[in-house]
Amino acid sequence: MLPSREETLALVHEYTASDSLRKHMLSVEAAMRAYALRFGEDPERWGLTGLVHDFDYERFPNAAHSPTEEHPAEGVRILRARGWPDDILEAILGHGNYTGVPRVTRLAKTLYAVDELTGLVTATALVRPSRSVHEVDARSVRKKMKDKAFARGVNRDEVIAGAADLGVDLDEHIDFVIGAMRGCADTLGLAGASATG
Repeated sequence: MLPSREETLALVHEYTASDSLRKHMLSVEAAMRAYALRFGEDPERWGLTGLVHDFDYERFPNAAHSPTEEHPAEGVRILRARGWPDDILEAILGHGNYTGVPRVTRLAKTLYAVDELTGLVTATALVRPSRSVHEVDARSVRKKMKDKAFARGVNRDEVIAGAADLGVDLDEHIDFVIGAMRGCADTLGLAGASATG
């Protein structure tokens, strides 16, 4: 039995105070739901995986990249105790390269493929005068990817490897994720400066 989205969102809010980190998880949720529909998978299951994948990051940031302590291992322990299914827990563990958990399911590969990319799309939108994801496309994101000083926290190699492992063209993948994020641009704060006043 999966928890409801409301329960999952409450857990995210309980553990995460950062607005930008909350929005990151909502972005990943949107991309995961979109890919679930594309692949004929369960959008609720995939969406919840995206929504909860970083819920423990703020409390257990794991600067040392320990495979067994802090994020995501600590979060997975919390979720396991609450009865979350193994396939979701495995996908969450696998989204960090340092955990050593292989990404064997399409769920795990997709989470990895969209995680860093949503951050890059968000950063690209936020430097636009409009601050709108509606003015971002694969070309503009690829241009920003080449600028190593831009959005330094985003691992470009993971964006590229994630798309390759998922078996999708990188530009197509970027545009697909942008499209998913456009669907909830208001919630993500990326609808544009004019929309917010």
